[in-house]
Amino acid sequence: MNPSLPLLEDFLLNLKVNNYSPETIYNYERDLKVFEDFLSESKIFFKTLSKKDILTYKAFLTSIDRKTASRVLGAKRLNAYSINRMLSVLRSYFKYLIEMDYASPLPPDVIKMIKTIKKKPQVAELGELVKLIEFPSQIEKDKRVAQRNRAMLEVLFSTGMRISELINLKINQVDKAGRIFVLGKGKKERFVYLTPRAAKILQAYFDSRVDDSPYAFIPYRGLNSPDLKNKKISTNYLQAKIKKYREILGINVPTSAHSLRHGFATYLAEAGANPAAIQVLLGHESLDTTTRYVHASDLYAQKTQKDFHPLKD
Repeated sequence: MNPSLPLLEDFLLNLKVNNYSPETIYNYERDLKVFEDFLSESKIFFKTLSKKDILTYKAFLTSIDRKTASRVLGAKRLNAYSINRMLSVLRSYFKYLIEMDYASPLPPDVIKMIKTIKKKPQVAELGELVKLIEFPSQIEKDKRVAQRNRAMLEVLFSTGMRISELINLKINQVDKAGRIFVLGKGKKERFVYLTPRAAKILQAYFDSRVDDSPYAFIPYRGLNSPDLKNKKISTNYLQAKIKKYREILGINVPTSAHSLRHGFATYLAEAGANPAAIQVLLGHESLDTTTRYVHASDLYAQKTQKDFHPLKD
């Protein structure tokens, strides 16, 4: 039995022509492959899909027996956000079928998201983040690696960039005034800004480079490879290094590249920055997404109460 999803290739092509990023298209295809395999193993035909089948699929996604798109058992349970992402992809696929006047077994709204627990974003203390950012200069024996890793962390915390934006950053996106032109999620363009400190460290790293790669951050393994111009530092490498630095420094708050983005926004908010300005810097579509950083800041809430309470005196 091979219940392939109808018009799947057309759906993915539709994403491409509508300017979705290659990463997003890959994620959509992967998530739909999981659904396709679920139908096959459950002996369910797509055209006879029922509401109960959708419920069973949700149960499958939450189970420890779930298989990934590569047909291996998942290493851990999916969290609620990952499950909702997969359900949202399925809903988008159903919507596409309807838009193309193709028979959809169920209306998209039948696919309900599961309840998520809103956790308060954790951000390490500012002093701890500063130690983390400066740590490559102390721990890395290879001066080139130390300089590059320090520059990456400085740029992340200085600008609030996403890790994907940092990894794909090219040298010509950085101007002499310390502005960085970023092409973010959904091909949205924006500028982010280096602090004088970060600009100085980044420029020193650029000045030390003797290669001709266009990428801002490159691996030093295979430096003489003819394919160097296409090489860039990997997301896994950077995340692993941050984890290592955090553990050595004894920072007990889970910290990742995204945590530096959280920290950027949180400490701007604590200093009284306008949430609308933070929204622009982060490249958020909605102010609602940005305000969670403001709400996450206890010090900001405390300062607001102290400054604006009618009986403060």
